[in-house]
Amino acid sequence: MTKADDYRTQLCALDDWDSYLLKESGLPGPRGNIELAQIVADKGTRSLFERYITYTADKAPTNSPYEFLAFCGIVGLGRLLAEGDRDILQTLRRHASDPRWRTREAVAMALQRLGDVDMEQLITAMQDWSQGTPLEQRAAAAAVCEPRLLGKARHARVVLKILDGITTSIERVENRRSEEFLALRKGLGYCWSVAVVALPDEGKQLMEKWLASADKDVRWIMRENVKKNRLARMDAGWVKEWQSRIRK
Repeated sequence: MTKADDYRTQLCALDDWDSYLLKESGLPGPRGNIELAQIVADKGTRSLFERYITYTADKAPTNSPYEFLAFCGIVGLGRLLAEGDRDILQTLRRHASDPRWRTREAVAMALQRLGDVDMEQLITAMQDWSQGTPLEQRAAAAAVCEPRLLGKARHARVVLKILDGITTSIERVENRRSEEFLALRKGLGYCWSVAVVALPDEGKQLMEKWLASADKDVRWIMRENVKKNRLARMDAGWVKEWQSRIRK
């Protein structure tokens, strides 16, 4: 029996999941129990998810075990979204600006469940989010820059355009010390590499425009991306050349 099977068995035997989830949350600690959260999302009910998302940052601060309940609730909403309840997109958009980074990660994971069943719908929604606040932009980029969602060239091409638009907006930001901006910058520091690997020829060409940028934060984003092993596996020579050039 795998650990995931054990989690399913335990949950099926319980009427009240809260104590078990708090115990198995992995929090406080460096890594929450994502595998368990995905199973809760698969097996839970709408009422459970709606109750769990009431654990807001003031009730369940970062690294608290109760934050895990909020995490599970958000990912669970992703299952309902994938099953057809598109109104949940608005709820997830609100949670994309949560002050807790794990909750923001849960939003991206929830959105990816929609992408698994309808990537066109996800892309359409994220094109809208990508024109929003920095944290909404960050959620949009993180949601669509998932390797399993980018198997089709037409999807990867639109995702590259989304990243291009978000990166363009970086140049217009005045307050670059805000937590929201820094979270967006950090996210873009890996998202580009995921999308470029999915469509190398077009992706490298588009990324080269930003690799040559004079903007200090755009250059930071690009430097982070060219450190990623996925790009080196794609084209080691190209990566080596740009690593050298972007240091100058």
